[in-house]
Amino acid sequence: MSAQLQSLELWRHALVASVRGDAPDLSARQMALMLSVYLCDGPHTVRGLALALRISKPAVSRALDRLGELGYIRRQRDDLDRRNVLVQKTDLGSKFLTEFSALIDEAKVHVITIAPQIIEFTVETESASATPYETADAAWASHAAE
Repeated sequence: MSAQLQSLELWRHALVASVRGDAPDLSARQMALMLSVYLCDGPHTVRGLALALRISKPAVSRALDRLGELGYIRRQRDDLDRRNVLVQKTDLGSKFLTEFSALIDEAKVHVITIAPQIIEFTVETESASATPYETADAAWASHAAE
């Protein structure tokens, strides 16, 4: 299985597990903000997050509004510069990301397990004179059914 296919299968498997769970679904923008706040050194501000992600400040603010409603982040005025609002981590947000990382770990096991099956399937299909696109479509279809 190609590295690209493995990466996409890993992401697919983790997302499917996530949407089946009880946690709220986050948009890609919301997840990018969560990961930026939790994994990158702070302090974090709307302006700084907008610059880092190369998106507008209003887009950051809307995503942070939703993350705040969920309790995954909180905003607090900067005591040193009252014009700044700092974006901070919460215990609930940490718990969400810990659980999401467990889904990714489970997905890794899944991808490692199915990789030999896809390689075997691809070899069998290619020997039957299928085009590379047909082979890829068949591989995706068989694993989408799992």
